Formats: sequence, C-alpha cells, structure tokens
Amino acid sequence: MKKLLLCAFTALSLAAAAQTDSLPSFIKDSLDIYVNRALQEWKIPGVAVCVVKNGKIALMKGYGVKEMNGSDPVDENTLFMIGSNTKAFTATAMAMLEADKKLTLDDKVQKWLPAFTMYDPWVGKEAMLRDLLCHRLGFETFQGDFMYFDSDLTAKEVMEKMGKLKPKYGFRSKWGYTNSAFAVAGAVIQKASGSSWDQYLTEKIFRPLGMDRTLALSAGINQATNKAAAHTVVMGELQKIPYGNIDNMAPAGSIASSANDMSKWVTALLANGKWDGKQVIPAAAIAQTRTPHSILGNGGHPFNKAHFALYGLGWFLEEYAGRKIVAHTGGVNGFVTSVCLVPEDKLGIIVLTNTDANNFYEALRNEIEDAYLGLPYRNYSRLYLQRHRANEQEEAKAYKKIRDSIDLHPQSALPLSAYAGEYKHDVYGSMTMTVENNKLIMRFQHHHGRYGTLEALGGNHFYCTYSDPIYGRKKLSFTVAGNKVQSIGVEVADFIEFGSYDFKKVK
Repeated sequence: MKKLLLCAFTALSLAAAAQTDSLPSFIKDSLDIYVNRALQEWKIPGVAVCVVKNGKIALMKGYGVKEMNGSDPVDENTLFMIGSNTKAFTATAMAMLEADKKLTLDDKVQKWLPAFTMYDPWVGKEAMLRDLLCHRLGFETFQGDFMYFDSDLTAKEVMEKMGKLKPKYGFRSKWGYTNSAFAVAGAVIQKASGSSWDQYLTEKIFRPLGMDRTLALSAGINQATNKAAAHTVVMGELQKIPYGNIDNMAPAGSIASSANDMSKWVTALLANGKWDGKQVIPAAAIAQTRTPHSILGNGGHPFNKAHFALYGLGWFLEEYAGRKIVAHTGGVNGFVTSVCLVPEDKLGIIVLTNTDANNFYEALRNEIEDAYLGLPYRNYSRLYLQRHRANEQEEAKAYKKIRDSIDLHPQSALPLSAYAGEYKHDVYGSMTMTVENNKLIMRFQHHHGRYGTLEALGGNHFYCTYSDPIYGRKKLSFTVAGNKVQSIGVEVADFIEFGSYDFKKVK
C-alpha cells in the first residue's frame, strides 16, 4: 500500500513538473517581473491574467491592488468590467438561437423589431441580424456613443436615436464599430428567446459554465464583493472614477467578470463549446461567430508576419505567424481588457486591467502569445510605453500652450451672456449654456451630473474641460453671424466618440 502511494505521489510530482516544464521560459522566469514593472510604469493599480492551454489552466494570477492607494490584492476572482469583450457573448447567444432554430442570422431585423429604423428607410428594411453583429451598417466607429453611454436614455430610446442618426458611410460599404447595433441585437435576443438578454446569458452560458461571479449588467458591480475599482490617468496622474452607467447598451459592453470565470468561457470556446463533458454551446454557433463578415485591412505587426484583419460576429479575426487568431479587446470607464484565442494551438489568453489609460493589456497578450508560438521576446510593453509617453508629452505641450493662452485672459468676440441660452441637436436633444464665475457651463439633457466648463481663447473659440475626465478636453467653437450666436460644435474625447455634434442655439 505504501509502495502504491509512493508511486502515485511520484507520478503526480512528475506530471506537475512536466506541466511546469511545458511553460514557455517567459512565463516561468520573467512574467512576475514583467507585470510588476508594468504596474509602476503604466500606473496600473491591478492586473489579472490567465492562460488556458490544451483545456487546462496553465497560469492564473492577480497582481497589484483593486484600488489605488489600497492594500487589498487582486486575485483570480476579482471582478473587472470587460467592456466590449461582452460582444462575443452577445454574438454567441444569437448564434445559439440560430442553432436552436429560433431565428436565422439572415432574418431581417424588422422581422423581430418592427420599430427598428435607419436614417435611410431602405437600409432599415434590408438590415439583417448578422449586420448588427459585424459593424457594417454604415456608421463611423463610435458614431452616436456620446449620446448613449452614461446617459439616461433607455435601450428603446437608444434604438430610436440610432434610427435618426445619419451614417457616415453607405450600408455594408465600410466597417465602422457600432456599439448601438449590439444593443439592438440584445432586444432581438429577448424577442426570440422570451428571456431578457441578461437572463438568457445567465441561464444559457454563465450558469452552465460555472461562471458564478459574472455579472451581465453594470448596475450589479456597485454591490458586488471582490471587485476592482475603475481608474483613469489625467495629465500623468492616476485617478479613481465612477463605474460606467451603460446598461442601456448592455449587450455592447456591460459584463463584469474575473480571470477565473473568463477561463471557463475561453476553455469552452477552445473545445468547440464543450464544458465538463457537456455541449454547452453548439459548435455551429461558435463557427458562425468566427466566419469573416467585414474587411478591416491587410493587417500588420511591428515585428512578425500578419497578413489580414477581418471581423466576424463579436470577434476580430487575424492571421498571425501562420495561425488564425480570434480576439477582442474591451474598453469602458476605468478598464481595458483583452481576450485572445489561438484555436489551432488550443491557447487562450485573458488580460484584465483596472485603468482605461494603458496599452499594457495588449502588450502582455502579445508577449504571452509570442512565447507560446515560439517567437522571439520583443518587450512590447516598452515599445508601447515609448509611444504612450511620446503622446503624453505632446498632449502636455498642447495643454500648456492652451493654458498660457487662457492665462492671458483673451476676450471673446461677444459678451459671455450672448453665448448663454438653450441649444438643440436634432437627434441628441437639448443642451443649456450658462455663465458661472466668468465661465460658460455646458449641461446636457441626457447626461445629468456631467458638464463642460468653457474658458475663452479669444474670438468665438473656447477650451472645454469636462467634469468627467474620460470625456477629455476639447477646443470648441461657436458659429456666429451678425453678432448673433448660431450654434456650437461639441466634441468629446476619442475614447467616447470621434465625431462632432452641431447644437443650434434656439433661445
């Protein structure tokens, strides 16, 4: 009996040693140093990382802390908002409904949602379900997001305003990342399944995979335990910020999860939907999400070969070093995250961070990916950090120049009272401008608690600083005719939206 126990112990020890030996040297020897250094260099409070290989957890670990200046460490069960990595769940859910013959992805959207419209009625009539999931409706990337995110609009109102917004491009002519389209997809899932989007995900994906800590809706994170706080970096200084209020766009980016829970999702996807001996997700549904739908470009990489970049349904699809890569990133108030699958190598990589102002989440994914593919160590973090710091320096110079101009107290072309009043955007709604402490304060109808402070730059130009740091700082200009204010072009940080909103003065 003792001999049998000794043999069993020896076998387990050899198996553990074999697993350790199978880890790339970067993981075994350098990962802790690499990540801990990055926490300081990038000003990231905490990181969680997981690697799945051949159906098993090769690595799962937390680094740093949940909140700046805190001491509570990140672990494998710490919740992070995963942002747009939510989209793969939404697309998979709709593909599961197709596999269950509840719908087809070629169904017209109006079959399920008769109230769905687009600026061009023909496009509204012809748009299919798969068009919602591959960003080919014709909108510019992030178009409309300022209206939707952190607003008091309901999901129904988001769909209504999306229908009134004129797309920048032609239908199916160009890829443009459209968060609101996924919100519409969530409404279709509810119609076809009889369950709300969050209930469907919980019952069909989270619970069967044992993702017990995962939250579908952002509202739940405020009461959750073991959660990472949201942070950003403003002018080189780390700041804690509120969680995003994005449940009106939940299917686009509201999920909060942990490295441990996400490992189960990734393991099932790499096993064609199987988990614990059961087929939780139909293999056909996974195949649908990985089918190319939209062309992004030829791809590219600073060091290695990458020949094309495409988009499936809720996933970016790339060729890299001879492999098909299925991946996505997620960015939402205070968090950026990455999920990467290399199906041929049965490899999955998850990186979660609790600041939205870093590129380390991509650098770490790249480093681990290269290590497993036998490619040279590149120190992506240093490369991305050099670029990041160069951008920060340029921004600091531009900001100093602006502040120097403001400090000279330039006069506006008209008295500040002439700019005050009520403004209206045809789709967004109303905005008010008031004079307070010799500055203009801009408040928006659907963004209660958030406002912009405008300081004169001379003429009809002003410098706007938003109360929420992720909305950024922008130079805004009024249009004036005959000493009468006509309108103002409103912009926010590119993290939210690239375009401008023309608010016309009505009072």
